[in-house]
Amino acid sequence: MATTRAIQLGTEVPGPRSLEIVERKERVIARPMSLYLPIVAAEGRGATLTDVDGNTYIDFTGGVGCLNVGHAHPKVVEAVQDQAARFLHTDFTIVPYEVCVTLAERLLAVAPFTGPAKAAFFNAGTEAVENSIKFARAYTGRPAVIGFEGGFHGRTLLSLTLTSKTHPYKAGLGPFAPEVYRVPFPNEYRGISSADALAALERAFVTQVAAETVAAIVLEPVQGEGGFVVAPQEFVAGVRAICDENGIVLVVDEVQTGFGRTGRMFAIEHYGVEPDLMTVAKSIAAGLPLSGVLGKEEIMDAPDDSAVGGTFVGNPVAQAAALAVLDIFEEEGLVDRAERIGETIRGRMLEWQERHPQIGDVRGLGAMLAIEYVRDPATKEPAPELATAIAEEAAQRGLLLLKAGTYSNCNRVLCPLVIADSELDEALGAWEEALDAVLA
Repeated sequence: MATTRAIQLGTEVPGPRSLEIVERKERVIARPMSLYLPIVAAEGRGATLTDVDGNTYIDFTGGVGCLNVGHAHPKVVEAVQDQAARFLHTDFTIVPYEVCVTLAERLLAVAPFTGPAKAAFFNAGTEAVENSIKFARAYTGRPAVIGFEGGFHGRTLLSLTLTSKTHPYKAGLGPFAPEVYRVPFPNEYRGISSADALAALERAFVTQVAAETVAAIVLEPVQGEGGFVVAPQEFVAGVRAICDENGIVLVVDEVQTGFGRTGRMFAIEHYGVEPDLMTVAKSIAAGLPLSGVLGKEEIMDAPDDSAVGGTFVGNPVAQAAALAVLDIFEEEGLVDRAERIGETIRGRMLEWQERHPQIGDVRGLGAMLAIEYVRDPATKEPAPELATAIAEEAAQRGLLLLKAGTYSNCNRVLCPLVIADSELDEALGAWEEALDAVLA
């Protein structure tokens, strides 16, 4: 008996109803909020998304990595409805609520800290990054921060300063925050070794910023927007050693890598390196706005009373969703599932690479995988037009696929970890057809 296909396309993509709503959007939504795909959502279930025209797609965008437990997981929906019926908001620091304390306890129990640790909650990944620097500055009494080329840490002032991509994120939006410095990130495919990157960091202490004035180094174990570039083991260990030698706080940004995406609950667990602070967001609450900084107690307790906070930080409805997310991870074994999904996808990607010389690199950790396209495998000249064309062709075949990369020349996987094997096979089939259509 043939299995029912998850992808169901009944109209052109985009369909007439989507086009009508997009036309209305153009009149009332600010122009910078441009659309990646002109497909208007009506309903999401697990790894699928149905648009207002009744077309159903397999979703490899996952709300840009926010939906590791999938769209509208019944346990999350129930938790949200239950909390919403009780109360929506008090401001935790005015009238506290137990769900916040419980979530902190449970997150710290799975976080990779060996000693006493604490949590603070915020709304978005960018806020978590900004506040991690507040904690580090309060603890060290130092001003400076070091980030890496290819890093993405958000779009508010300090995190945008740390973000390392001019267009579309930074051009014309300065001046940026002072005392932020940037050094190379290792990228084997682009010829930057761990030794090169660590030497550049040491050199920065001579040519750019004195080590004794650096509060924090902010590191993604796998660069997200940068194109899923995986930090090598020796590099992460080397950065940890440099931080230890110089009294610098190591902030690990797990906004995109966290919650099972890489085949560990947090990507830093692959390295056996303990961070001082860790930022979490995206999949923490299955799509509701919530983020956090988790870290060593003495650093988290360093700022003065009320020096961190905000009206909406740690919203109880989002935190109820976050507790449901942790339950789902335990009950459904999603961390192990990510490892298995990743093996399947990587195997297919490597087959595609053998057929298509324009696939320059296949890389990632666990289910966090990407393909980098080049015009010529010898010169490795980036080919952003291929990533765009393939994403468009994939959508026509019922697969929603994101781009990434410093040069926007990658397609990345952020599928829900609850995806069924049959759905995964169908999605990879659609991607393969898109590749053949564009690259043949």
